[in-house]
Amino acid sequence: MSPQFLKFALAGGIAAAVNIASRILFSHFVPYSAAIVLAYLVGMTTAFVLNRLFVFDRSGRAQHEEYLRFGLVNLVALVQVWLVSEGLVRYGFPAIGFTWRAETVAHAVGVIAPIFTSYLGHKHFSFAARTAD
Repeated sequence: MSPQFLKFALAGGIAAAVNIASRILFSHFVPYSAAIVLAYLVGMTTAFVLNRLFVFDRSGRAQHEEYLRFGLVNLVALVQVWLVSEGLVRYGFPAIGFTWRAETVAHAVGVIAPIFTSYLGHKHFSFAARTAD
């Protein structure tokens, strides 16, 4: 594993903790499914800042353009997170009788699920060096 991927994983771990903690907070006010999406936005912004500062080289794009590209990659990841989280809590865990903090465990697994696709997307799209047009 490259040092860059390890830094990406560390930044992602921090962002995932922020994501999960904010999902728990949001779940007091909105349904679980909506809380996953809201928390993902908080975690995504945390991940963007950490990745921009510590993981990837400057792309030559404006920060808002990088954030937009980061958001597009994260839309794909959000679908993965939501499908895994909802799938586990609604179908997977009930099928095996798992009940201990099912929503939190399902969400944690869901947040981890897109690590490789996200890394590749951010490396080759979000923070890819701008080429001469």
